[in-house]
Amino acid sequence: MLSGVSYWILIAVFAGATVAVVVAGVRVARTADTLADRTNLGEVIAGALFVGASTSLPGAITSVSTAAQGFPSLAVGNALGGLTAQTAFLVIADIAYRRANLEHAAASATGLTQGVLLVVLLSLPLIASVQPAYTIWGVHPVSILTVLAYAAGLRLLRDVSNEPMWKPVQTSETREEVSSVSDAEARRSMSGLWTEFAIAAAVTALAGYVVGQVGIELVNRSGISATLVGTALLAVVNSLPELVTAIAAVRIGAVSLAVGDVIGGNAFEVLFLSAADVVSEGSIYAAFTWQDQATALFAMLMTGVLLLGLIRRERCGFGGIGFESALVLFLYAVSIGQLFL
Repeated sequence: MLSGVSYWILIAVFAGATVAVVVAGVRVARTADTLADRTNLGEVIAGALFVGASTSLPGAITSVSTAAQGFPSLAVGNALGGLTAQTAFLVIADIAYRRANLEHAAASATGLTQGVLLVVLLSLPLIASVQPAYTIWGVHPVSILTVLAYAAGLRLLRDVSNEPMWKPVQTSETREEVSSVSDAEARRSMSGLWTEFAIAAAVTALAGYVVGQVGIELVNRSGISATLVGTALLAVVNSLPELVTAIAAVRIGAVSLAVGDVIGGNAFEVLFLSAADVVSEGSIYAAFTWQDQATALFAMLMTGVLLLGLIRRERCGFGGIGFESALVLFLYAVSIGQLFL
């Protein structure tokens, strides 16, 4: 697709795709949020299911398309790099939320459940990466198990939301779930909302495909490892809608939506691997390098630190952020640094 173009055109195409990912990705996320409110789902579940899925769409297309074209390392790097990038982006949203530490304000049983579910899901591809690369009808059993585990996790998330067995202590800085949807959006017809969602989703999907093609060209031309390109470049670009959506959410006080968007989007990043495994030749987990495994472990560690922050609920730490946010940023920097070793 882009094999005959110059580097300047390649950069221009990549920049255009990045803009499309951000603009259309944020639009599809906002429409998904409206649809979630209209279906009476809670803020955290809306972030996990509707908004998390929609903002993750470019990354999903990138992983699937690159895996299908014989670049599994790009697919793996994009998926795992998105996990660490999006978790780090939550710190930026924390900085944007000036009233208090975001993890203090957004503490909820459903938010904690999402984080634990993410750790469970992420452990599955890690286990598969150190096992023999066997498949059943071209698909590794772990890919099927991951989808089933995610479906079970959503049901558990619903149960926790409907009948929580414990609740965080309410403080002056705790923020209850609030709708981020304006009255005008709430009055729009469902058919109009679904049409806008479909159009914006199609644009983000196309942009995600183009981002993947640029990544393939960079690997072919520059000799830079596919793991580095996928983890440090493609993953960051495809994660930008989560950043913009999270910042917009905290600006209006929808702090639980911001947390749900990031952690829910991270769960979909793990599902990318299952989708890529279906279209790749052989097991996608056989393409894991030690750097990919390290990135996945960093993602688990960053999620664990975030969960500790949600439990500890530090009101206000250094620079308005808690210990967990500062540590997450440090861990992300180290996770990127290890790619150059």
